[in-house]
Amino acid sequence: MQCYIYKSFKKQDVYVYLKNQDDFTCLPESLLESLGRMEFVFCLEITQERKLANADPVKVISNLSRHGYYLQLPPVRSAPATLQ
Repeated sequence: MQCYIYKSFKKQDVYVYLKNQDDFTCLPESLLESLGRMEFVFCLEITQERKLANADPVKVISNLSRHGYYLQLPPVRSAPATLQ
């Protein structure tokens, strides 16, 4: 499945994968407003076997098929260990 990846200028490390290039109409209005301006990063052919840095390709494909987009949030960082 072909997808188009955009980054948010307002939210650091947040990316939106779109099924259709430049078609943000599938995103909820509140989400679109919170992300601010979006910049095209690149186009990607995604398969279930493809390794992605911060996303499960099966979930990405499922969301693209059902909703037309996939929202990739920054990885959760654990709190630093405290010294005892």
